[in-house]
Amino acid sequence: MITITEIHRARGQISDIINETPIITSKQLSSLCGNNVYLKGEHLQKTGAFKIRGATNKVKQAVKAGATFVTAASSGNHGQAVAYIADILGIDATIVVPEDATKSKIAAIQGYNGKIEKCGFTSAERLPRAQELARLENGVFVPPYDDPLIIAGQGTIGLEILEQLDDVDVVVVPIGGGGLISGILTAIKETKPQVTVIGVEPEMANDTYLSLEKGEITAIPETRTIADGLRTSQPGDRTFPIVQNYLDALVLVSEHEIRQAMFFVLERMKQLIEPSSAVSVAAAMFNKLHTQGKNVVCVLSGGNVDVGKLSRILP
Repeated sequence: MITITEIHRARGQISDIINETPIITSKQLSSLCGNNVYLKGEHLQKTGAFKIRGATNKVKQAVKAGATFVTAASSGNHGQAVAYIADILGIDATIVVPEDATKSKIAAIQGYNGKIEKCGFTSAERLPRAQELARLENGVFVPPYDDPLIIAGQGTIGLEILEQLDDVDVVVVPIGGGGLISGILTAIKETKPQVTVIGVEPEMANDTYLSLEKGEITAIPETRTIADGLRTSQPGDRTFPIVQNYLDALVLVSEHEIRQAMFFVLERMKQLIEPSSAVSVAAAMFNKLHTQGKNVVCVLSGGNVDVGKLSRILP
């Protein structure tokens, strides 16, 4: 369990790197949902996703401790974030990606001067290799979510939401491995506990939902949900207790609902978000929150979409 103090400390560490992202509104979306809906625009964050917050907090601490090399296992937002902050701080980064990683994702990581190593097709193969590289080079492995510094960095989003919207009633957050929601939960529940926090998972990637039902970490088989940023097999050892302790509710959304939400935000609000972001909007659009007339903030976790695949994702 992390504390609100650690989140405030993280904010001080990362404020010179990250953007304080805007709150976006849409009268049409609010009318459709029956609530006053606000979107927290982490898709407008540096590197296009919230991941830069936790990565910056972790890598900065590593550099202060003398690290000159970091690794990560990721084909997406986490890998880009680690490569970006390593480049800013002047150290080397190697990102271990799957053999079938898309060219656009590899190009994004290389655009931040990250080195690429391909390894296998699953996270079970990539993670040990990234950890091994860190050991061999006396570097630091940067986990995607299950780390106190990562969680604290992501929690700074919660602080911003409370400052940007005084009378927030409900905050809706996508759940993958749990780093984002556990940080936001800690920030909000230790600052303004009356605010309801609702997590959202795809029906096809419901590992946290099942874990909460069973009262213990429960793994699921490999999933092909379009919300690829939420394709974790189980919640983290550090994140899950925070979710158990603070989360008010967890809802599931279908692939159809994710597509519809993504399309609405693109067509009506002119914002391109990734499917993993769209789950929070889908929960609001399809009445999964069971609230009316409330001030609801949906966290948009990122906007890194492979444009070549866009026609296959949208309805």
